[in-house]
Amino acid sequence: MTDRSATERLDEVPALADTSGMKEPPTTARGVRTRAALVAAARTVFERDGFLASRLTDITAEAKCSIGTFYTYFTSKEEVFTAVLEAAQDDMLHPGMPRVDDADDPVAVIEASNRAYFETYQRNGRLMRLQEQVATIDEDFRRRRLERGEAFARRNAKSIEKLQQDGRVDATLDPMMTSRALSGMVSRLAYSSFALGEDWPVDDLVETSTRLWANALGLTTPR
Repeated sequence: MTDRSATERLDEVPALADTSGMKEPPTTARGVRTRAALVAAARTVFERDGFLASRLTDITAEAKCSIGTFYTYFTSKEEVFTAVLEAAQDDMLHPGMPRVDDADDPVAVIEASNRAYFETYQRNGRLMRLQEQVATIDEDFRRRRLERGEAFARRNAKSIEKLQQDGRVDATLDPMMTSRALSGMVSRLAYSSFALGEDWPVDDLVETSTRLWANALGLTTPR
């Protein structure tokens, strides 16, 4: 079997959290349901109270179970937080994109990508805000967050570089710096709207961010 290149491995998006030290998942249907109820309850409490202020008694009360039951499935508040991120990971990291009829239109691709990002952020805004909080107190979590941002920036930089090679984007732009700047703009718009509560309509965010992307790259936006 051929090993993948180092570049391909670098572009892999790291998981939201390290799940290697977690307890083994339950094997019975009842155990699976109880664990899922604890994870759902933990997300509710974390998003409502913040990570630092949340207590295990709040989580178990929300899940309608005992502290003893909690310790059957998790060893700590940190571990159940990891489980919350694991449950949300597929939606947050791989939201998918709407179908683009003309894949040769880079502006349409940018628009579809931005829409998928904003819609995902809208569904998970409070959890995104919680991640910011935890990143300030957990070094491993902060490192993983930076690595995810770097992986996404490299992907966008490759797309920009390809457009430069095709003569469709300003060749004097540094692809990686441009990717960081434009991705950071979209990320901040999403955070302000859905994590901090400014609540801009998704359509407006998509239209504005897509036009700014296209204008910065020298592309033509559709009328």
